[in-house]
Amino acid sequence: MLHKVLIVLLVIVSISLIAVVLLQSGRSAGLSGAITGGAEQLFGKQKARGIDLILHRITIVLSVLFFLLTIAVTYFGL
Repeated sequence: MLHKVLIVLLVIVSISLIAVVLLQSGRSAGLSGAITGGAEQLFGKQKARGIDLILHRITIVLSVLFFLLTIAVTYFGL
């Protein structure tokens, strides 16, 4: 029973993680974006504001949940 609940939670977190990653805006636009992105990171310009920052934090939380649920499914599935 617990194994099935963990699998359902893992599927929900996986779909949510995919959706949140797809909602985020791109960090670079080809070679020019890679050069500009490096300069922004070097000089400390914060590009992630507002919704991008919220989506970034949600991505971190969902990815941690994904790994914890994956380990739990493996552990309780034995």
